Amino acid sequence: MTFFDKLNAAIARNQSLLFLGLDPNPEMMPSQNSNRSEKSIIDDLGDWLQFVIAQTTDLICAYKPTLGFYQALGVPGIELLERTLKAIPENIPIILDAKHSDLNTSTIFAQTVFERWRVDAVTLSPYPGQDCVAPFLVYPGKGIFILCCTSNPGAIALQQYPSPESPFYLQIVKEAKIWGTPEQVCLEVGTTSPDVLAKIRAITPERTIMARSIWAQASNLPQLLAAGLNSNGSGLLVPVPQDFLSQKNPATQIQALRQEVEQARTAAVKSASQCDVWFPNVCLLQQHPHTQLILQLYDLGCIIFGNYVQASGAEFPYYIDLRTIISNPQVFEQVLNAYAEILQNLNFDRIAGIPYGSLPTATGLALRMNYPMIFPRKEVKAHGTRRVIEGHFQPGETVVVVDDILISGKSAIEGAGKLKSAGLNVEDIVVFIDHEEGVRDRLKDNGYRAHAVLKISEITQTLYEAGKIDEAQYQTLTGSSDQ
Repeated sequence: MTFFDKLNAAIARNQSLLFLGLDPNPEMMPSQNSNRSEKSIIDDLGDWLQFVIAQTTDLICAYKPTLGFYQALGVPGIELLERTLKAIPENIPIILDAKHSDLNTSTIFAQTVFERWRVDAVTLSPYPGQDCVAPFLVYPGKGIFILCCTSNPGAIALQQYPSPESPFYLQIVKEAKIWGTPEQVCLEVGTTSPDVLAKIRAITPERTIMARSIWAQASNLPQLLAAGLNSNGSGLLVPVPQDFLSQKNPATQIQALRQEVEQARTAAVKSASQCDVWFPNVCLLQQHPHTQLILQLYDLGCIIFGNYVQASGAEFPYYIDLRTIISNPQVFEQVLNAYAEILQNLNFDRIAGIPYGSLPTATGLALRMNYPMIFPRKEVKAHGTRRVIEGHFQPGETVVVVDDILISGKSAIEGAGKLKSAGLNVEDIVVFIDHEEGVRDRLKDNGYRAHAVLKISEITQTLYEAGKIDEAQYQTLTGSSDQ
């Protein structure tokens, strides 16, 4: 089970958004757990943490041990961490609070936390950039939390730079969104301000937010939940105050807090269903299956507005550029998965990419699905073999054509024609985006079945409902697709 699935299952099972820090802090340990007989401080801390786990497994949705507390105790502290991790039930996700930020040790640290310690997620610092995050993302099903905001007063000068209207912490959020999928990359937000949570939620409706420091001042829980919850009334993890753990029976207070949070959560969801939610236009109660992918494509700048001449010669008031996808492995993987969902239901012997835009996609699909790949040359060289088709094949084989965007269908039809001239059969053409210019009928007239991951109308509607484009841009896109 992935971190994301395990977290959602724990939230549903325990009816709780609460996460609990498991920190061996001697200052927080109750007096009844210390100085008992001849036990060492490590043993006392271990017994206390085991007691806390036993008291709370049905009250929280995740545990969050802070690595720094264990490191401060030296080698015995790391041994205590390993014992504590093993004591946590398998169905409760573990978020290791490490704030890791060293690029040189990222690979070995990722291996330690995910393979040796077998935690489900880890917190990372954003400042080394995506290179530091990448070693953690190669572990399927694991999660990372990017620290984007802290409540420390001394950090205000940095976080609010260059201005409170356009703060640096929001830039971190925007960058983190393109580092991985919503199931992989989450956010850590330390704040007592509903306004900060609301700003972050507005630009990232799809991400899980782990709130921190919300109890540092007299907080307004209903406002914080209304600002931080997503449209489904989830997506926000709420911390249990650390001073609860110094009590003789912490379960009593945590149970009361869980009930308070659930009541405020219910009220926030009910209020949102009666008025504007965190999306400015429409409540996304029934999202497109590729909503998150569409939003990430927009964030990557794959959709831009202006007067652009397409490869077909037509002039559109916008341009879709998918070439940047190959520079973002996480998004590219989602694109390949979307193609593969269509290809797995088709019959073919080889995959053919159309130069040049779809060649990386065809290569990725060939590797993922274990099919040989070929491609028709855009132009035939005047030297060498002078081949029209690159790659090995046998006449009579069936080839599925993979292209990126279907506007006029010219490139796909020309490529399929070259394949057929070499004695190959072409029945299906699969593209990522169909501009809905009536080309499907043209392909059908030429003997091809067209399949598309997304239609331009689906992209337009999703972006508009998520508040990514305004009314004028919405009309621009819909007007073009209606032509």
